[in-house]
Amino acid sequence: MKRTKVFSLNVCVIGALFSAAFSGCATVQPYEKGNLADYTMRSDRDELASVMTSHIQFSREASTGGEGVGGGGCGCN
Repeated sequence: MKRTKVFSLNVCVIGALFSAAFSGCATVQPYEKGNLADYTMRSDRDELASVMTSHIQFSREASTGGEGVGGGGCGCN
């Protein structure tokens, strides 16, 4: 009885891993590539949001440089 539970658990885990591994694969058709290359799909399209995100990151990391953000890690700059 115990052996069948372990076997069924292994089958369920392998099945879940298999379905998760192959469900994320998608083929992009040539006519869909134009939608992905659109300006609205860019992560850096909002300049102010990019600057604020980098400022917050470098303030929390207590580091300076790299992105042109000056100041220390206290977040007061």
